[in-house]
Amino acid sequence: MRCPYCSGLESQVKDSRPDENDGTIRRRRVCEKCGAKFSTVERVQIRDIFVKKRDGRLEAFDIDKIKKSIKIACQKRPITDPQVETITSSLHRRLEALNEEAIPSDIIGNMVSESLSVLDPIAFIRFVSVYKKFSKISEFQKIISEIPGAYKEGETCDTPTTFKDGKLFQ
Repeated sequence: MRCPYCSGLESQVKDSRPDENDGTIRRRRVCEKCGAKFSTVERVQIRDIFVKKRDGRLEAFDIDKIKKSIKIACQKRPITDPQVETITSSLHRRLEALNEEAIPSDIIGNMVSESLSVLDPIAFIRFVSVYKKFSKISEFQKIISEIPGAYKEGETCDTPTTFKDGKLFQ
């Protein structure tokens, strides 16, 4: 395992703990070159997963790409890194369980959307607007109206969050 501090290749495992919830093993390591301590997470990968893109290309599934997209959607929201980790681990297990060699990107996008809709409606809207390439306000209005408990036109929110020219925009 390469040290993230000095790029040394030799490290010693000091502690290992399995995480039963997401099927990973967390290892605490010490670099033999610089003495830095760092953690790694290992996970069993049943087989390689490929994503079938909209244009027909096949691309290796990259969980970090999904994690990055989720984190962008959750920016400045009360979402913790462990919550993002739970979503991505669950998604990965669900994709492996499909037993498909190539999974269409829209299935993955829908799974992420579904998870975010339960976690945070704002993060959900942010993710969906990029994933579905929204280009009109009506697309935002439609998706907002489909969120359970969403405010309908004419209703007000207890906590104003949107301002235009210094005034509450409703």
